[in-house]
Amino acid sequence: MKTATVAKETNGELEKSLESQIVSAPTQHDKMPNPEELLLNIETAPAITERLNIFPFDWRVETPRLMEIYENSRDPGWSPGKLDWASLDVESYTLDQRYAIAYWWSLLSVFDASGPAVFARAMIHAYETHEEDAIRKCFFSVTRDEMNHEEVCGKAINMMTPGGPLGYEPQTELGKLARNNIEWLYHNGSRYWSGYKKAVEHYPMPILFSSFLFGEVASSTLFHSMYESTDIPVFKEAFKNIGRDEGRHLSFCLALLKEVLPKMSEEDKDTVTKQFRAGFIFLSGILFEPPEEFWQLP
Repeated sequence: MKTATVAKETNGELEKSLESQIVSAPTQHDKMPNPEELLLNIETAPAITERLNIFPFDWRVETPRLMEIYENSRDPGWSPGKLDWASLDVESYTLDQRYAIAYWWSLLSVFDASGPAVFARAMIHAYETHEEDAIRKCFFSVTRDEMNHEEVCGKAINMMTPGGPLGYEPQTELGKLARNNIEWLYHNGSRYWSGYKKAVEHYPMPILFSSFLFGEVASSTLFHSMYESTDIPVFKEAFKNIGRDEGRHLSFCLALLKEVLPKMSEEDKDTVTKQFRAGFIFLSGILFEPPEEFWQLP
């Protein structure tokens, strides 16, 4: 009881001390402050000299077409959680069929599940380099779309192989071969990610866009083809929606490159050509048989 009383008295003294230091805000002024007088006494804010700082902000738009694309992307018109996943009868497939389907979605995940991180990093860099507002907004919309695509990949993989692709122990030779391939693809993907993080700060934005372009061309084509070919209803709906998203992303890349390519130096154009080649090699793992270079990245 004595301790509680002392604590109460101490708190009371503290409150009185704080109250005595409070100064009421003035409610009346003899006259309005004179801006000219205030300007004579201001302290000028230091210049922001740090490289790659997101401050200061501005909201300029230099490429109206990009803002049009962004406005059209505000409502993607679908949600992975609202797809009819209950219609997917996993038990109707053999083990190897399940492994094959999960393997295909795992291949897609190398690119689509890395999309959120890739485009989020690009969006941050667009803030750091003070790109126009339209570019920042488009990167944001692509990041959101790619998160939806990642969710679809994960849902399909885990329905076919719970805990997959690497947390599931396959029971057939085909399943084990598939998992080994996925481990190799993830290994290569990790090296691409390490290189990408360095490239973001090394190359100007137009060259970064060129590295995205081949992926968006491939994705929009690939998902449209899968939409036409599959007879699994929930996958058909997913492919249709993802393909529409990827087509919008392609429009985003093309709109910007159309503006910047004529202004590029020959050296930058050579770099863009190399970026296209690198993009093809990386995506060849999903498009067809990968060339030898796919496994020999630095």
